[in-house]
Amino acid sequence: MPTSETGPASPDRLPPSNGAAGSADGGTGAVRPAARIPIDRKRQPSGDDARERAMRAAIGVIAEKGAAAVRMADIAARAGMSTGHILYHFGRKDRLLLEVLAWSQADLWTRFGEAADRAASPDERLDLFVRFYLPRHRGDERYALWTQVLAQRHDEAGRRVLTELLDGWDERLEAILREGRDSGHFAEVDLPEFTVRAVAMLSGLSEDVMFGRSRWQHTSAHAFALSALRRELRPAGRE
Repeated sequence: MPTSETGPASPDRLPPSNGAAGSADGGTGAVRPAARIPIDRKRQPSGDDARERAMRAAIGVIAEKGAAAVRMADIAARAGMSTGHILYHFGRKDRLLLEVLAWSQADLWTRFGEAADRAASPDERLDLFVRFYLPRHRGDERYALWTQVLAQRHDEAGRRVLTELLDGWDERLEAILREGRDSGHFAEVDLPEFTVRAVAMLSGLSEDVMFGRSRWQHTSAHAFALSALRRELRPAGRE
């Protein structure tokens, strides 16, 4: 899933968009409601601008209220758009939530790819993967969006979208592991099996962080996860 504890590109934060989306409150994890944009019906945004504004607004509203309680009118008010305009672009709330998640994920993967390209070794890319996967804090908006959307009931088309997004993380990790194994940086491991276990561990740690388990208040979940992965991936004979 999507986020970063202290990632160099701040992947858990969306690019600025005129205050349309809520922001996280430092290390406390509390989400501050963003100011609502006044609606000017004569100057409603159109096309891609409208969709992006709506999706940014949706992320903030979902983080505050939860997907089940969110109304299209809430998103419209946050985005400074009419409810009819939101409905025109997305039709149903479940479709909007899926599109917001896919859009958010594409943004995160772009940032991850840019950071990974600058990394000097497979081990550094593994570090980045863990940082981008784990939530940065309890109020992480991206991870909140993931958990809210996964909790919804989806039709077959929606399940395909979610499966592709989840598989995207597995594929990126497996590519890092393969590069490290083939270059001698990592031990010989069963790539699919190791990937499943690694992602399962990261998902469990993420739930702990989002829940606010006390054991992560003074200990880094990122450091814990990376240490566990490195122990298994260390080639024989290396300290």
